[in-house]
Amino acid sequence: EGVPSQPVSLVDKGICRGVVYDAQTAARDGRKSTGHGLPAPNTYGPFPLHQVMEAGESSREDLMGGLERGLLVTRFHYTNPVHPKLAMVTGMTRDGLFLVEDGRISGPVRNLRFTQSYLEALAGVEAVGRERRLLRGFLGSVVVPAVRISAFTFTGATEH
Repeated sequence: EGVPSQPVSLVDKGICRGVVYDAQTAARDGRKSTGHGLPAPNTYGPFPLHQVMEAGESSREDLMGGLERGLLVTRFHYTNPVHPKLAMVTGMTRDGLFLVEDGRISGPVRNLRFTQSYLEALAGVEAVGRERRLLRGFLGSVVVPAVRISAFTFTGATEH
């Protein structure tokens, strides 16, 4: 669209603050574009790419400690918006999914498909890791720490 993307703080201290705009949505809402348009044909609307999340204070051991039964997801893959207004996405796990029992990894699990609202997932954050990683994606990269989330909606197993 020819508009340089601007940094936008989407969430601050757990509260949604910022909104990204492309030329079309900015004109509709009487705002300035933040430069977050995707290449045509774009059916999603504006989309924040290259996101960065602040680190927390928890070690990996702290994140798994006290967890009776849960999953350690090492990577989400092939994530796509299902309902942009609700921040609902679908995708799969990849590159390692592990069962955690009594705070320790007890074994591998077959990859799973998920459908989840990012907003609901973020509302369930119990702890945030102190180390961040750069993860490269198809449309951009993110810099994120590991997080412990109280609940996440997995909908089935994948073939691989």
